[in-house]
Amino acid sequence: MALPAKAPLKHISPAAVTISMSTFTSRTIRASDGVRLHFQHWKPEGPSKGIVVCLHGIQSHAGWYEYSSSRISREGYDVYFLDRRGSGRNGFLRGHADHGLRLLNDVRQLVRLCRREQKAPAPLSLLGLSWGGKLAAAFAATYPKLIDSLALLSPGLVSHVGPNVWQRFQLRFARRHDLRHKSVVIPLQDAALFTANLQWQQFIDNDPLVLRRVTSGLLNSGVDLDRVIASDHRRITQPTLLMLAGNDAIVDNAATKKLVAQFESSSLQVINYPEAQHTLEFESNRIHVADDLLTWLQQSVAP
Repeated sequence: MALPAKAPLKHISPAAVTISMSTFTSRTIRASDGVRLHFQHWKPEGPSKGIVVCLHGIQSHAGWYEYSSSRISREGYDVYFLDRRGSGRNGFLRGHADHGLRLLNDVRQLVRLCRREQKAPAPLSLLGLSWGGKLAAAFAATYPKLIDSLALLSPGLVSHVGPNVWQRFQLRFARRHDLRHKSVVIPLQDAALFTANLQWQQFIDNDPLVLRRVTSGLLNSGVDLDRVIASDHRRITQPTLLMLAGNDAIVDNAATKKLVAQFESSSLQVINYPEAQHTLEFESNRIHVADDLLTWLQQSVAP
């Protein structure tokens, strides 16, 4: 559902807030290297039907996805939405990660926490959005027994936007000489790449938590994750949902569908929204997107 014409656009406070009858709590978890990572926990009012762990894109954070997180929670699921290290409310080493395994370990820490907090065994779905889809797919391939299903929304598995030949050489040079903290501008500064909605473009432009720059370490972490997916994608056996935006200027939809079709998923559902742009959360039909996601969750991860 699109924002009302005159709705104020500002960043939502990380404190617990109420949205559409559902609340989230801002929490932290200590990663295996001692770094504190923020996440939002949307807890259902009644018994939990399952767990949904969410991973955001390269520039965004959990605060972009409060509508869908609230919807999923109201339908009975525990939603844990992690701010990737160096992103969102995580102030330590903004825009940085040392390597891909570091990011995979962060997700594993949160998944373990989710499992411990459930009073009874519950199905766990990993949901990756944009660049977070790359991290989610690599996690599913690396730790296939830790999750029960995989949802990829406009995933950054194959992108139209990426480093050119010279920039790829620079990344290889940075890795070879351990220049992991070199700052790089993210080539996604135009908010119109994410959405055609002018109000959501304004939201992105004015969001103080959006990442504008990252390090060569984070970009090379993405290379690490790509290699994991390329070599181990057949280890992804979980039921998989792929949601694509037909007018996506960031993701190569055809190449992405071809790659996901190579997974060994026990079931694969592909949903395409022909008129949508990259960030489905900001689309006028986001109610239907959430409905489709919930229907898939109920069918694929029923206890």
